[in-house]
Amino acid sequence: MLMTPGPTAVPEPVRDAMSRELINPDVDPRFREIYERLTDRLAAVYGVETDGSSEDARDVVALGGEGILGLEAAVASLVEPGTEVLCLSNGRYGEGFADFVESYGGEATPVAAERDEPLPLDALDEALAADGSDFDVATMVHCETPTGTLNDVESAVDRIEAADAEILTVVDAVSSLGGVPVPTDRIDVCLGASQKCFSAPPGLATAAVSDRAWAAMEARDPHSLYANFLPFRDVNDGFPYTHLTTEVVALDAALGLLLDEGLDAVRERHAAAAARCRERGAELGLEPVPDPERSSPTVTAFEVPGRAAALQERLREEHDVILATGLGEDAVDVLRVGHMGHNARVERVEETMDALADVL
Repeated sequence: MLMTPGPTAVPEPVRDAMSRELINPDVDPRFREIYERLTDRLAAVYGVETDGSSEDARDVVALGGEGILGLEAAVASLVEPGTEVLCLSNGRYGEGFADFVESYGGEATPVAAERDEPLPLDALDEALAADGSDFDVATMVHCETPTGTLNDVESAVDRIEAADAEILTVVDAVSSLGGVPVPTDRIDVCLGASQKCFSAPPGLATAAVSDRAWAAMEARDPHSLYANFLPFRDVNDGFPYTHLTTEVVALDAALGLLLDEGLDAVRERHAAAAARCRERGAELGLEPVPDPERSSPTVTAFEVPGRAAALQERLREEHDVILATGLGEDAVDVLRVGHMGHNARVERVEETMDALADVL
């Protein structure tokens, strides 16, 4: 049983959709219809309008590539040499934005907290108010998957807007979108991916993009074709490259399941699975990395000092339960349960925690 925080288990109706006759996306008009339905469904999950009649309207796109493509494409599309970017972080992926910024010639200003701390909002205020600060873009992460931390991005956006309403905001919502409400209508580029809460295979990076972000991209004229949102803004004359047909069909099917269930019901299911996971963990003497109040409904990261790899191996070999360890310096000390997407079900959490209790 796959209980990792992405890729997640893919339900049978999605696998069935993937097994159908392949559609050539370059010549078959049916593919355009599927892609348009996919982006409509994505907009519903993002919670945005796409008709352009409101300032809160967003265009939704799906690029062919794993979720990290979305993070790089956001930077590649908005950053050029000299672009000032404020990188707010309390974990691996927040820090990674700064690396992308510097690789595209931008000037990254990290505003960071430790992995088990909240986003450093006071330090954010100080950076925004500092003499000479003139940020063009601000980046942050909604759910830091390696630690299971759900960040208060809305408060961060409040402070950024109050300091300088012209700053473009980029938010990685890859492991929260679909399981947790995301304030997409206040974010200029909100990133998602197929393999997390949607329970589709890896292969698509999604984004909801504001008009002013599009304008900034057009003004910067990004040099990359692949790590670039602009070619997907208008695909009426064709896609910039052969799209990942099977992945598009799979994500369309997965989103159909999610919307048929209802977003409120899906979020309640995630919350219930997360609560039960942490309750069982507490019974076993395990603590989540952040405070429980800041732990994400989509993933729980338990502290297991020095034991993560051994526990992971025993769970796999003795119980056929697949969990993830931490990343980087946390690889030996953190074990992660992904209760997201199709796996956000109390019965699956119970089976997982029964197995974990046996190997501890």
